[in-house]
Formats: sequence, C-alpha cells, structure tokens
Amino acid sequence: WTAPGQAVFQAARDFITRLVEFSDAGAEFVFGSGDPKLPETYKHHYLAFKVLPTIIFVSTVMAVLFHLGVMQWVVRAMAWIMVRVMDTSGTESLAAASEVFVGMTESPLVIRPYLESMTRSEIMAMMTAGMGTVAGGVMAAYVGMGIDAGHLLAASLMAAPASLVIAKIMVPETESSLTKGTVRIEVPRTDVNVLDAACRGASEGLRLALNVAAMLIAFVALVHALNWALSVLPPVAGAPLSLERMLGWLCAPLAWVLGVEWKDARLVGMLLGKKIVLNEFLAYSDLQALRAQLSPRSAIIATYALCGFANFGSVAVQIGGVGGLVPSRREVFARYGLRAMVGGALATLMTATIAGILIGTPS
Repeated sequence: WTAPGQAVFQAARDFITRLVEFSDAGAEFVFGSGDPKLPETYKHHYLAFKVLPTIIFVSTVMAVLFHLGVMQWVVRAMAWIMVRVMDTSGTESLAAASEVFVGMTESPLVIRPYLESMTRSEIMAMMTAGMGTVAGGVMAAYVGMGIDAGHLLAASLMAAPASLVIAKIMVPETESSLTKGTVRIEVPRTDVNVLDAACRGASEGLRLALNVAAMLIAFVALVHALNWALSVLPPVAGAPLSLERMLGWLCAPLAWVLGVEWKDARLVGMLLGKKIVLNEFLAYSDLQALRAQLSPRSAIIATYALCGFANFGSVAVQIGGVGGLVPSRREVFARYGLRAMVGGALATLMTATIAGILIGTPS
C-alpha cells in the first residue's frame, strides 16, 4: 500500500464507521430502553436493532446524494476511468460503477434509456458487476457486524473492473455498442426536494432491511432443517455430517488456491460455499464468529472473497428486477443469469487473490 492510498482508504473507513454510529443513534432512539443507565440495550438484539437499521440510514443518505447530484458525479468519474483504461463502453462502465453504491436492481435505472439497445456482451457485463459487488447500504450493515470498512470498500471497488474483465472473457463483444467511448448518465429526478428524497430513501431502505431479515430467518431455518436431515446419516470422522462440513470439504481447495493457509482452508471454504449456496450475509456472520480461529491474513482474504451478491437467490432477484424494466429482453437476462452469478463469484475470488498477494505470505 502507498501512503496516499492508505490515507484515502483510512478516510473512507472512518467515514463509513461514522455513518454506522449515526445509524446507532437512530436505532437507540427507536429501540432503546429510554433508561440513561442502560443506553445500549437495543444491541442485545444485534441483527434486528443494530445491523438492519444501518441499511435504512445509508439508503436514505444515498437517495439524498443522488438527488443533489453528488453520486452521479462519483459514478461518472469511475465510469470514465474504466472507459479510458479498459476500453469498455459507457453503458456497461456506468452500470458497473453505480453497482458499487446501489443494488443490482437499482443500478440499471442509471442506464435505463440504453437497456433496449445494449449488446449481449454489455448485458452480461452489467449483470456480472451486479453479482460481483454489494450495495452501499448492505456494505454498511456488514460494517455494523464488525467487518473492516476499508477492506469492504476496497473489495467492492476492485470488483467492478474485475467483473467487466470476467464478463468480457465469458461473453466477448461481437456487436457494435452505441455508447462506445462515451459516458452519459441520465437519472431523472423523481423527488420534489431533499426531504422528499430522504423519505423515499428511508422507505426503500426499510423494504430492503425487511427483505434481508426475512431472508436470514428463512435460510438459517433451512440450514438447521438440512443439518437435522443429515444427522440421520452415520458420523464422518467422528462428527455428525452437516451442511457446513460438506461445504468446507468441497471448497477448501478453492480457498487454498486464493492464498489461505491450509489450516484455515476448510473454514474459509465453508464460508465460500455458504455464500454461494445461501447468501453472503450468513457467510459474513459466520466469519465474525470464526475470526478467532482464523489467521488475520485468512480473515482478510475471506472478507474480499465474500464481498458480492453472487448466489443462487440473487439470480432470480436480478432477472425479475432488470427484466421488469425491459420485458422485451427478459429472455436475454434469463439466459445470462447463472453465467453472471458464476462471473460475479469469479470476480470476487480474483479480488481476494490480489488482496492476498498485496498482504503477503505469513512468515
């Protein structure tokens, strides 16, 4: 890391951490006991009353920044760099850049006028970037869980160009793009003023937080049900068979290839498998629980490898969300859904490998 780079990411880490603290103030006001002697009782229900409110607050902040035009400038700058350095088209670069800050179903709104005319390679790039990155509100929720903000931000920023690289390998460009070499962003203002934007952002954040809560309840219950079904089988290596153990065995070689020490490979492999089969929220929750059993380097590599929406559930979400904007091209979105998931997973693994190289090998 260079000194300027460290300064930039430290500032970003401090900013995201401060956002989480602001969210805590709102959560304490609503869910706290009201007793000054017990100011943080709401944290006893950690996920529901601390982590999920972060999604609501950050969604509000993002809506305000988009209304003021700040995020459009940031997204345009990132897209311009990718167009100049990677020779990608304007639409796919804008989509990849915006997906660092908003979700895979919201980012296509940035390029909505071009969705009908995008090439198949551009569609694949847009969908892959959606799978390889995480939205700003969800990223802040992970910070609220205790994941390092600097590494999360770096992982999502690196995944945007990495997703374009993977997408172009999987579906090379063979058509003529209408936005080759140009960067135009058109986001119509739907809010009357800043207050209206904040209210809309809070409502959208609430829907996202409730969706995350429902997803966690369903998938945690599903894991326990699967483990109960597996418990009727004979023990393996002296312990009952479980989904976590099976995923660990299956993905341990992949974790080792990323640079994880072999003694940690089974645990990190389990996290990788759970992220793809279930979702990254459960994987990050398990990462925090297992952090004491992992070396610092293995934990950092896992942080990068898990930072993406690439899982089977996201395929349906993405096809339904983007397909609703352009029904005439739903068939194309459906055809590339699973491929985009694989591409997004490969992009996050690529960023994890680069992070492992930069961190260096353990002494």
